[in-house]
Amino acid sequence: MDAIRVRGGRRLEGIIPISGAKNAALPILCATLLSDGESLLRNVPALRDIDTTSALLRFLGRKVDASPPLVRVFAGSDVRPEAPYELVKQMRASIMVLGPLLARFGRAKVSLPGGCQIGSRPVDQHLKGLEALGATISVQRGYIVAECKRLRGNEVVFDIPTVTGTENLMMAAALAKGRTTLVNCAREPEVEELGRVLNKMGAIVDGAGTDVIHIEGRDELAPFDHAIVADRIEAGTYMVAVAAAGGDVLLENAPLEYLEAVVAKLRQAGVEIGREGSSVRVRRGEKPLRAIDITTAPHPGFPTDMQAQMMVLMCVAQGTARIAETIFENRFMHVPELRRMGAMIDVDGHTAHVHGGVPLTGAKVMATDLRASASLVIAGLVTAENEETDVLRVYHLDRGYEHMETKLANVGADTTRIKGEAG
Repeated sequence: MDAIRVRGGRRLEGIIPISGAKNAALPILCATLLSDGESLLRNVPALRDIDTTSALLRFLGRKVDASPPLVRVFAGSDVRPEAPYELVKQMRASIMVLGPLLARFGRAKVSLPGGCQIGSRPVDQHLKGLEALGATISVQRGYIVAECKRLRGNEVVFDIPTVTGTENLMMAAALAKGRTTLVNCAREPEVEELGRVLNKMGAIVDGAGTDVIHIEGRDELAPFDHAIVADRIEAGTYMVAVAAAGGDVLLENAPLEYLEAVVAKLRQAGVEIGREGSSVRVRRGEKPLRAIDITTAPHPGFPTDMQAQMMVLMCVAQGTARIAETIFENRFMHVPELRRMGAMIDVDGHTAHVHGGVPLTGAKVMATDLRASASLVIAGLVTAENEETDVLRVYHLDRGYEHMETKLANVGADTTRIKGEAG
């Protein structure tokens, strides 16, 4: 398994291009199951999760030419509406083939998902919604088995907002007979992006990006050509990296409009952030950062996917910060690794108290999930000059960040990938 070695003490100066959004590309790739013909996805990031989804689509009978930033998907000769454990276990987002397969082919067999171990993320809301649209669903030997003659529009009220649940039901409803109303939906920008694609395919989707979405289904849908929106979490991660290490960096094509909660907190901490055309400039001078309190919440609140990165920033700020995690119950697994680097963090249930101003030192640390991986790389940046931090198991990082070590090195960081590092 690869590792990333980071030597600290380098300010960041230059330009970082922001890649397409993983969390938008994955459901849109799944949406290609809803039609035949050739669909073209542009601005697709080169990530492990894209590779995994492409492999899953090929298993299901699609032909996929994946050469990011371009991915072409078109129908093969045979359809196999079954997603096996060997592929689904690698990525929880694989569950999003369930709705399209069921709506298109009347049956689907999909393994219960795997992915990052950051807490319980049940799929009950997906199944409840599909049953409301007329599906018969059972769980057999670790597989979800769903059948229907044709899905029919209905009202579905989610018990809690769920991003993949909302997206799964949107895709299923796009081929259902009649009108579907989804209530208490996730409001993330990636949901809105999927709505744009379904409209391109011929469905009528109204309200994507709000808590109530209406979908008029169609008998059949057309292929599409779509450029994936820029990744707001990648952009936010590099904002924090510049804030932590210090410097002046222009983030090309950063979607500032989707980062309001993150930008507000960074400015509160003392970071300068300003728009320059379609790009965003991030500066941090010599003044010490201020400790701030953060509570994660569904969009448009502070994203849980930025919590680990902000925790590192608070390690180098002056004062004590309180970070409350309200989305996932097990998303402080990076804390023991940060403590190995000298961080002073107390955890009480779902709340962490970060005592800032204590120098971090280099160490070997273990990545436990995607965003924790990024936080540990940032922690390596803020150690003293030439202190070495080895972040192990960066296959987690490769699921969601395109060539992070290269992008950071291009703005002055000392970051190197080490092939086959044990851990």
